[in-house]
Amino acid sequence: MAEKAAALAAGPLSVELVHKGYDGPVVSIPKLGLGVYQVPPKDALQATALALKIGYRHIDSAALYRNEQAVGRAVRESGIPRDQIFVTTKVWNSDQGYQNTLRAFDRSLNELGLGYVDLYLVHSPMPAQRRLETWKAMEEVLKSGKAKAIGVSNYGVHHLQELFANCNIRPSVNQIQLHPFGAHKELVNFCENEGIVLEAYSPLTQGRRLNDRTLVQIAKEYNKSPAQILIRWCLQKNFVVLPKSVTPQRILENSQVFDFNISEANMAKLDALDEGWYCGWDPTLDR
Repeated sequence: MAEKAAALAAGPLSVELVHKGYDGPVVSIPKLGLGVYQVPPKDALQATALALKIGYRHIDSAALYRNEQAVGRAVRESGIPRDQIFVTTKVWNSDQGYQNTLRAFDRSLNELGLGYVDLYLVHSPMPAQRRLETWKAMEEVLKSGKAKAIGVSNYGVHHLQELFANCNIRPSVNQIQLHPFGAHKELVNFCENEGIVLEAYSPLTQGRRLNDRTLVQIAKEYNKSPAQILIRWCLQKNFVVLPKSVTPQRILENSQVFDFNISEANMAKLDALDEGWYCGWDPTLDR
């Protein structure tokens, strides 16, 4: 396991985040992270601790998940220097607005107990009437140094265009649901052209499409699981990918995706699966 951890931690596994309008220090984000959405605190503590032991260096949490305290404890107790672990959290819809966002950030920082966060995200573009003032607070959080980077989640092209017309500092990240069955091609192209890094949540389709015939056939060809193929697809698209699991074997398996490449022909087969399908609500389409 130690060899796997070293390989996972040492490879070309990160991408630089850029904030147009801000000349702060360069921030690198690991391209593989552990998602902890809807994971109870006890399980989040155990999953985060194991992931860090295996070699993950990126944990994605949020105020909504109610497990920031557990994530922060696992990071502090890991024995790994703080500057080697990338921690993300997010401001939820009910905490949006300028002052509310500043207060929400302080609460998250206190829950995590880490001194700073590496990335702070606006969890969604809702409610519409507050998102611009929320972003002004996000800019202040970035300039304070208590967050090394800021970004958004679930933003569509129209949300980003509105933000660009009303901000001083642009987001470095847009975290959206991404997998071959729902590839968000127009939004992905827009973000890439604007220098915004894409993060893929629910890359494993919440398990709902793992039995797809094409996906299973490609997985067999590489002697990998369908989940590993989905993660690798994201990596080869240059997305940051955030698979979620609390099962030790799956946490390990999800990290074993750097010893193969999907061929161009098979990537094309995976791309052809796109049908605009998503797990649940797609906030990028909201007003």
